[in-house]
Amino acid sequence: MFASKAFIPLIKDNPQDAEIVSHKLMLRAGLIRKVASGIYNWLPLGYKAIKIIESIVREEMDNIGSQEMFMPMVQPKNLWEDSNRWDKFGPELLRIKDRHDREFCLGPTHEEIITDLIRNNLTSYKNLPMILYQIQTKFRDEIRPRYGVMRGREFLMKDAYSFHMNKESLNSSYKDMRDAYSKILGRLGLDFRIVKADSGSIGGDESEEFHVLAENGEDTLAISNESDVVINAEMLIKDGQDLNSLKGSSFPDGGKIDLIKGIEVGHIFQLGQIYSKQMKANLQDAMGGSVDLFMGCYGVGISRMVAACIEQSHDQKGIIWPNQLAPIQINIILTSNNKEDRSYKFGLDLYEKLRKKNNRVMLDERDERFGKKITESELLGVPINVVIGKSFEKDKNLELIPRAGKKSFVKDSKILSYLSKLFQ
Repeated sequence: MFASKAFIPLIKDNPQDAEIVSHKLMLRAGLIRKVASGIYNWLPLGYKAIKIIESIVREEMDNIGSQEMFMPMVQPKNLWEDSNRWDKFGPELLRIKDRHDREFCLGPTHEEIITDLIRNNLTSYKNLPMILYQIQTKFRDEIRPRYGVMRGREFLMKDAYSFHMNKESLNSSYKDMRDAYSKILGRLGLDFRIVKADSGSIGGDESEEFHVLAENGEDTLAISNESDVVINAEMLIKDGQDLNSLKGSSFPDGGKIDLIKGIEVGHIFQLGQIYSKQMKANLQDAMGGSVDLFMGCYGVGISRMVAACIEQSHDQKGIIWPNQLAPIQINIILTSNNKEDRSYKFGLDLYEKLRKKNNRVMLDERDERFGKKITESELLGVPINVVIGKSFEKDKNLELIPRAGKKSFVKDSKILSYLSKLFQ
């Protein structure tokens, strides 16, 4: 993209209604704009980050044999009555009526839809195990939406559901999904922990959360230097007990409790047979007996992950994107906007070559001060800036200014190979 044409509406100062770092920076860097409480437009750079995460999630889901599909956001009441959750789910379930006075809800999750699909369309145990997933907008009517997209009412999520004839098969797919989630977060360059957790309103026998570590994370995690286990601290406290009082007490797996902060970006569940029994999703096994299907449920908060990354990686200047997730990986800054200058022509040629190599690159050819250009690039979190200015005119050196690290110079003839190594 050309900086002069890019839709990146920047805000100089921190917005007054933004409470946490990620919300402030996402607004300032032009990633999002508020539409209503807990509902946001995702602008081009923010949406690019979402699409990068989606692509990695799809690759890892497909690698373990999952099949992508798409389910409706609007769900009929009768399916939620089948699962006995219509009244249990609570006010977060936004209930609506159509013109014929039939009741529906905006889906916060899709266990009912997928179980109904399987019970009516799967005819043989030989088709199992099966994992189906989607990337879909969800809606939960939070009582107090806050922290920008971190706890919004409308959000983008990858949810997957697995179906099995026995617990052993469910255990195997659960492990595959656990490994896939670890690969997703690793590929995105995020520091994370896998955390023992409560199944909450989803239900089930076993569940684990995936937390991106961040100083201002909304969840408190209990760890010990004598164990690799991490536990959501909420599971260890008694009624009325302060979380901080856990520090120094005995950790269930050995050692003493220390507390760290994290942001939940993923959650995997072994649902067992709770939905299949309630909704009568069963198949005959090889011996002719009827088996209520074993199920797993696996979610990744894609829009939330963008905010979690920013909470983990930023400074006083702005966002610090990992190379893998940066909406703009390389910013070519021209100090002259004269199209006849040799530096301008070289910059344009470099831009085209990088774009053809599928690098996410911007050419800042605006008639603005260099200080303004570099300050805005730092706010946006661009991993590396290639400055084409006086050094290029003098001896064909390009100045490289990384978002984190020291400045350096590279000859124009070596710049492509240098950048290729950075963004392999």
